[in-house]
Order: sequence, then structure tokens, then C-alpha cells
Amino acid sequence: MAVATETQFHVLAVDDSIIDRKLIERLLRISSFQVTAVESGSKALELLGLREDLKSPPSAPPYQNEIDVNLVITDYSMPGMTGYDLLRKIKESSALKDIPVVIMSSENVPSRINRCLEEGAEEFLLKPVKQSDMNKLMPRILKGKSKENQLENNINNGFCTVTSENTIDNMKSSTNSTNISGNKRKAMDEGFSPERRKPRLSSSNWQCCDI
Repeated sequence: MAVATETQFHVLAVDDSIIDRKLIERLLRISSFQVTAVESGSKALELLGLREDLKSPPSAPPYQNEIDVNLVITDYSMPGMTGYDLLRKIKESSALKDIPVVIMSSENVPSRINRCLEEGAEEFLLKPVKQSDMNKLMPRILKGKSKENQLENNINNGFCTVTSENTIDNMKSSTNSTNISGNKRKAMDEGFSPERRKPRLSSSNWQCCDI
């Protein structure tokens, strides 16, 4: 299934085997994905702007504006940093955790598959990867983009809500102050009213007594 050029997505492919790396790169390009292929998890982290000793990208790496990755697909068994280690690094980063990660492996080990899925992997593909496997990537990318949009909407809605609540609180405070001032004025008016300043006695209240 080809992807329209105007909505072309960028996939970062990670595999220490040059044969497998070239294969996955070719399959992705056939599916009209933009592809960057690297040979190690460390190199992948470098391209993502994430050093191995940090959980967040540096403030302004020189390459951060040059690469925008929509999905990472990585081999599981690699020397140094495994695909599982790379997955954990990405998911531990507040800036990268919403990027979908797909794991590939030539070994069908259920415990390994479950561990990767529990850690946040979107898919676990068995090698050799086929063209039909590429069809599974687009829904994962769209899911990742949906999370990003939802986060932006939550931030915008949260800001509006706080602003609205502050406005309402200010209006309530102003109304309460007006009511208190009105009540004080009313009490003062009533307290100094000529009719209530001193009780009056009418002639009918006096009784004459014979001596």
C-alpha cells in the first residue's frame, strides 16, 4: 500500500546486519516511506537527539531540526545496545515516548515478544520481513500522530480552562464585594434613619390615674 507523497512519513530503521538493513530499507521505500537506516541503537539515539546517558534530548542539537522520525523499526539482537534497550530509552524520554517502535527478530521467543510489547512496542515482526508487514506500519504511525495531536489539544484546552476559571473567580469576587458594600450601606442608612433613631410615645400610651 503506497503512501501519498504529500503525507510521506519518515521511518528510522536500525539493524546491525547490512543485508537485513538494505532489505528493510528497500521494502519501506517501495511503500513510499522516507527512510533513514543506521547500524546501531547508539547511532539511532544520536539521530533522535538522545544521548545514552540522558533521558531527554539536548536543548538544541545541531541535527534536531533536520530529522523528524514518525516510527522506529529495530532489530532485537544487536551488539552493544539491543533493540529492547533502544525501545526502553525511547519510551523513557518525555520528548520521544510517543514515537511508535516496532521490533524485528529472527527468533520467535514468546517471553521476548511479551517483554517488548509490555515495554511499549507497537509490533513484533518475525524475520525475514515481508512487504505485507509494511502495511502494519501506517496504522501505528497514525496512532502516534494522534497522540501528539491529543497532547497539543489537552495543553490548549487546559490553558483555556484555567483562563476561564480565573475569569469566573474574579467575577464572583467582584460580585461578592459589591453585595457586601451594598449591605453595609443599607445597614448604615437604616441605623441613622430618623424614624429608627429614637422610639416615640404617642398620647394613647399614657394613662391618667385618679389620686
